[in-house]
Amino acid sequence: MVKRNFPRLDTASFNIIYKGYLRPHLEFCAQAWSRTLEKDKLVLEKVQRRANKLVCGLKNKSYSDRLRIILGLTTLEAKRLRGDLIETYKIVHRKEDIDHHQFLNLC
Repeated sequence: MVKRNFPRLDTASFNIIYKGYLRPHLEFCAQAWSRTLEKDKLVLEKVQRRANKLVCGLKNKSYSDRLRIILGLTTLEAKRLRGDLIETYKIVHRKEDIDHHQFLNLC
């Protein structure tokens, strides 16, 4: 849909479209399913890989360069890890109404 409606994108336009429309679908409920099959994670990462090739002039750059340096984005795996760390912090510091003894064994 994005490729059909926006055939030529610059970096700023891509970031707006990606963060507004694509990434929410890729990250939906990530903490609930992040421990599932590795192939599912790779399929989602492949979607992000293909999407950032839509930006003019980035097709021949490496994936890591496109993400970090030019677009200022992180991989979906890194975002899932960050979400897990934030949720763990909330549980440990009792910001969530969850008994941390069910999940964590603190010394």
